[in-house]
Amino acid sequence: MKLRGRTGATESKPKRKRSEPTPLAATFPPGSVLPRVLVIMLGAASVVITLAGVRAIAFIVGPVFLALVIVITASPVQVWLLRKGWPRWLTTVVLVTVVYLVMVGLVFVVIVSLAQLATLLPQYAERASELLRSATDQLAQFGVGPQQLREVASSLDLGKLAGFVGSLLSGIGGVLTNLVFLLALLLFVSTEATWSDQRLNAIDSDRPWVTAAFHRFAEGTRSYILVTTVFGFIVAVLDGGALALIGIPVPILWGLLAFVTNYIPNVGFVIGVIPPALLGLLDGGWKKMLVVIVVYVALNFVVQSLIQPRFVAGSVGLSTLVTVLSLVFWAWLLGPLGAILAVPATLLLKALFVDIDPTAGWADALIRMIGKRPPPAAPEPVSEETGVATDGESVVDTEAPPTVKPRADAGADPGEPGPAPA
Repeated sequence: MKLRGRTGATESKPKRKRSEPTPLAATFPPGSVLPRVLVIMLGAASVVITLAGVRAIAFIVGPVFLALVIVITASPVQVWLLRKGWPRWLTTVVLVTVVYLVMVGLVFVVIVSLAQLATLLPQYAERASELLRSATDQLAQFGVGPQQLREVASSLDLGKLAGFVGSLLSGIGGVLTNLVFLLALLLFVSTEATWSDQRLNAIDSDRPWVTAAFHRFAEGTRSYILVTTVFGFIVAVLDGGALALIGIPVPILWGLLAFVTNYIPNVGFVIGVIPPALLGLLDGGWKKMLVVIVVYVALNFVVQSLIQPRFVAGSVGLSTLVTVLSLVFWAWLLGPLGAILAVPATLLLKALFVDIDPTAGWADALIRMIGKRPPPAAPEPVSEETGVATDGESVVDTEAPPTVKPRADAGADPGEPGPAPA
């Protein structure tokens, strides 16, 4: 568009350059600080979208993280073999073979035990009916209506439980498919973990605080898994042997269940005691069920509540409240596998968002266990040319003693002899 002035000359209207800021960018020019409310809302929306995406692909995220935790836990064996002079490819083969044998053995024991349980449950159908009739008669004395009693009796039908066990057996094909997927993940993760030292060294040359956070995560996860595995094995042997002496059917299955639920913090014991207690009720009545509960409480209280926390607290360093909340959160996000991996997943988030940030000491103080020494703060990135941190503050070596230049006009320290006269 052209405009004609008073002199008759034509002037062209200047065109807007593409590099000119948009109205929104003009409102918040570069270098300006966005309103805190807007930052909080954008961050909350990003977190919600991310969690929704992770929950949608939980069937992939869970096995991948489980494979990572298993490889991290077994990595000391590979490091030991490398120090003995074994080639890297052979150490990877040994590591993968050992993990494969352990997992396949556990799955085999679970399949056989579930088959035995499905065979035994129909034998307790009459006993279950008698217990239900006795329970409904007792409830009727407290004024419970017959309609409510029928609903309770139908919900506690043993046939449904047997059908549930049968559906578990019919779903073995899906379990085997997931197992094959997990074994493949273990192979690839183990192969990549063989070169993890070189990758971390490359990161350490540029961002040493990131590698320090990853090392803390790996050490904490490895220590937690090893300690929990050892005490889980002890609990499984004690519980399985006690159930065999009491006469509970399929004690190996319940011992294996106690071993797995030991990875679930705080509430794993409650989950592990329910099936054998119900079988004790069906097999020998209320007295046998009470014996199972008392034995479980005695054994698990001593091992899991008195001895195990002394070892786990030093490796995890998370407060009890944070542990319980992480259990609820990861179980909601990843399902049952998330309940087992709640503590390692929380340690990973802590490494990514707290340990690598030198200004997040307040967050570490909120989530760590009281009385545990906090980890060393992550070093701030320093420019090699100027020797100044990226935030503009100079870096001072607090470990080196301060150097004081002698001054001729300065007086001597009262406790030190003065300078010698010239």
